[in-house]
Amino acid sequence: MIQRQPFGPRAADPRSYVERRLSPTAVAFRKLLLALVCVPLAVGQPAFGDSLPDLGESARADLPPQLERKIGESIMNDIRLHEPSYVDDPEINEYLNRTGQRLVASSSDPSGDFHFFAIRDAQVNAFAMFGGYIGVNTGTILTSQSESELAGVIAHEISHVTQNHLARQISAQKQQSVLGMIAMAVALLAMRSNSQAAAGAIAGTEAAMVQSYLAYSRDFEREADRLGFDTLEKAGFDPRGMSEFFERLQKATRVYENNAPVYMRSHPITVERISDMQNRQGRSGYRQVRDSLDYHLVRAKLRAQQGTAKEAVNDFEILLRERKFASEAAARYGHAFALWRAKRYTQAEQELEMVRRQKAGSAMAENLAGEIKAATGDLTAAANVFHAALQRFPASRALAYGYGDTLFSMRNYDKLQAFLEDQLQSYSTDPKLYGLLAKTHAVQGRKLAQHRALAEMYFHQGRLVQAIEQLQFAQRAGDGNFYEQSVVDARLRELKKQQAEEAKQKK
Repeated sequence: MIQRQPFGPRAADPRSYVERRLSPTAVAFRKLLLALVCVPLAVGQPAFGDSLPDLGESARADLPPQLERKIGESIMNDIRLHEPSYVDDPEINEYLNRTGQRLVASSSDPSGDFHFFAIRDAQVNAFAMFGGYIGVNTGTILTSQSESELAGVIAHEISHVTQNHLARQISAQKQQSVLGMIAMAVALLAMRSNSQAAAGAIAGTEAAMVQSYLAYSRDFEREADRLGFDTLEKAGFDPRGMSEFFERLQKATRVYENNAPVYMRSHPITVERISDMQNRQGRSGYRQVRDSLDYHLVRAKLRAQQGTAKEAVNDFEILLRERKFASEAAARYGHAFALWRAKRYTQAEQELEMVRRQKAGSAMAENLAGEIKAATGDLTAAANVFHAALQRFPASRALAYGYGDTLFSMRNYDKLQAFLEDQLQSYSTDPKLYGLLAKTHAVQGRKLAQHRALAEMYFHQGRLVQAIEQLQFAQRAGDGNFYEQSVVDARLRELKKQQAEEAKQKK
């Protein structure tokens, strides 16, 4: 696809992110994982990045929902910005969110605020964070053999959130301060989201203690199974998917012995649990559920991204020749994607035509068609493909980004600005749209508007300090009218007030 970089450098400092500051994500995913694991065990003085709230060591109380949400947002913002394994792919994450929201609507908390995202890791894993953020490894998507199996894993994680299992697990340690509880929460998320960190921690001198903290209790697991099963069934999926996936995972892990995947460590799968699931599905009756096309397309895209472009092409050619696929349209889409990676654009377009002949209307297929046109240099054709597809699939973020990038490459800035402003009416928290709007204003020489758009981009990335700085630049730009200047001044006062409130909370 078109490589899209955020406006401005991602990391101007040549040091690694971990070397610059100890942030929640750095703790959760990188070199300091094992060091942080020991912090909550000792209940010492953990050092966090600026994004985690500092409540003071004397505070002793259960974590309130507002604080859980803030912790989750802080960690998620860092993951999006700095974690290399975060899958910054709107098509994959949109699919996970559509599936997740369908499940949430049938859960014990249908009005809950949940967000789902993918992590590029071949290990089978999924993990729930504070604030309703749920991560799913790409390995889990590819290992699943049906959409109901994948939905079963997600439903289980949703139930951990709706029942506050993470907070209840941590707050059970009554002797810990809230700050210590936060440290424990980040350490647990570190181990649950990173298989190497978990294995290293459990192999260390605190093995028994770390293992006891890592795994959810049997009661919590049974509760998540029960509620997850009900959610899966109410949402219209095949309830057998949950037990079939976990049973296959349990059998596969016998070959791992002491090196089981992290999901098995954090969610111990027992014969008793699987028997309970099977008993429930026996009472619910048989239900045949057809997988969605998007499920197969997402799996095909992930598979086409593996290995070299040549290997991916060969992989799909074998699948198509031997007809080893659950969806021919998805297999041909994956082949087209692999051909696009190999820069064999004519063949990729021919394969997409085969997808269309399958009468498989798909935003993902149309987005790839637009990307192929852009790669050949035919920007007008690419813009037409994106624009036409947006009429059919107006909620597709990938199509919106593709159309916006193409208009920018065509230097059609007036049309692009109008398009972005229209998109922001519906997606007012999308930092990518603000970033592209800032680039558009920059080439037009509109400094105030550029800095104002950058401020919104930073704000919605959770970077409050940088947002305030950009608004201050906007104040000094000198090229705005009275109304534009007033808007900047009002927004700056609003963000400074928020900054002051956050600073007050840290005292």
